[in-house]
Amino acid sequence: MLSADKVRQFNEKGAGVEPGAFGENLVVTGFDFRFLPVGTLLRCGQVLLEITQIGKECYGHCEIFKKMGDCIMPREGVFARVLEPGTIDLGDEMILQPRTTFRPWQAAVITLSDKRAAGQREDKSGPAIVRRLTEQGCEVVEQLLIADDPELLKRHLIRLADQRQLDLILTTGGTGFGSRDTTPEATLSVAHRNAPGISEAIRAASMAITPRAMLSRGVSIIRGRTLIVNLPGSPKACMESMDVFLDVIPHGLELLRGGTLDCAHLPPD
Repeated sequence: MLSADKVRQFNEKGAGVEPGAFGENLVVTGFDFRFLPVGTLLRCGQVLLEITQIGKECYGHCEIFKKMGDCIMPREGVFARVLEPGTIDLGDEMILQPRTTFRPWQAAVITLSDKRAAGQREDKSGPAIVRRLTEQGCEVVEQLLIADDPELLKRHLIRLADQRQLDLILTTGGTGFGSRDTTPEATLSVAHRNAPGISEAIRAASMAITPRAMLSRGVSIIRGRTLIVNLPGSPKACMESMDVFLDVIPHGLELLRGGTLDCAHLPPD
């Protein structure tokens, strides 16, 4: 979807784009979609839509960009999924629909490994993390397997946090002393705020299992409203790490979503 006002403003600069030129399905008046968070519900007649992404990464410049030196789709385009199907016609009214039920936590899992990305070794950690999150009621919307490439990791972290606005991103691998272990540095480079307590708690608990836990360099940070946590590379260590924080972080995720939970006035156990 695109805002009709944004298309009009772009055309006033000489773009001359026709409806559908951006690949959009719907052009809507009265909304600036950039200020509607992921998870917003939109009702248009029988149709119920849920916003899933704000903007998109541009991998190659389209004809519009080549003409104008700019394109509004990467920053203004909004993607949504259909929760209730139906027909939308020209002139139908679209309204915001209040959410009456809790929206499950949305997460992504990223495995970093040169050998696994090259198909030389099976990725067991990523699927194990996905299963664990799913069992906890999280909706894992993306699972990625990439090489130990810090620039690629940064690009995915920014996209998942800024455009998909996920609640949680867990990475596995690349946290050791090896020359290609750059996950912590890439993660820190996209941080808006630090959240060191989670990684400190993981290392403290892991030290009771193996002294090698002190060699883990994993970090935990916040970007926007997204919590990002580095986990070790082995499936066993991932599960042990998740044992430490999985029951605690929903409180933090609720606050990142803008919840009003008062830490000083929690009910007694």
